[in-house]
Amino acid sequence: MLTVGLTGGIGAGKSEVSRLLVECGAVLIDADRIAREVVEPGTPGLAAVVDAFGEDVLAADGRLDRPRLGSIVFADAEKLAVLNSIVHPLVGARSRELEEAAAEDAVVVHDVPLLTENGLAPLYDLVIVVDASPATQLERLVGRRGMSEDDARARMAAQATREQRRAVADIVIDNDVPLDELAQRVKDVWSELVRRSRASRPERPQLPEQPE
Repeated sequence: MLTVGLTGGIGAGKSEVSRLLVECGAVLIDADRIAREVVEPGTPGLAAVVDAFGEDVLAADGRLDRPRLGSIVFADAEKLAVLNSIVHPLVGARSRELEEAAAEDAVVVHDVPLLTENGLAPLYDLVIVVDASPATQLERLVGRRGMSEDDARARMAAQATREQRRAVADIVIDNDVPLDELAQRVKDVWSELVRRSRASRPERPQLPEQPE
């Protein structure tokens, strides 16, 4: 098994790269998706979040009101740290379960938005960073996601810098390109991942031929 940490700044196109890697044959473990699962209604995770931040972070249907919670934690580093201390261990435990369930020869890609910020690079055999210029990130966040420019800039500023992400990368995928070109770059990276996966597997000993 080859474990890969995949990360990138908001708006860099990491989700598209993870989708393309799955098309190539990767097993994807999506930290964002798991982070939503561990705070579903009835989970210990949601109970802990409500205990820390109050029932105001719940929507009328009992689910977590993410925009409301986001407005609280992104404006206060200490509160964000509290939220992370609740959610991150739960996400880590579930991620390990999913990894252990994968085939022995799988290429397992962990999609982890805050890999750099949380110092998680050593957990993986290699790290892929999806990189785009700040101007491209801003254009995508405002034009495609409908964020205000101020909100987009605040979200970008709350993450690691471009240089910090690139510093932990074994492979960088430049995504200041059209989708068809990105798809080809991901295919090239997949070929490298398969090569490394095969190289890391111990060769099975050959059984001696039996005399007839």
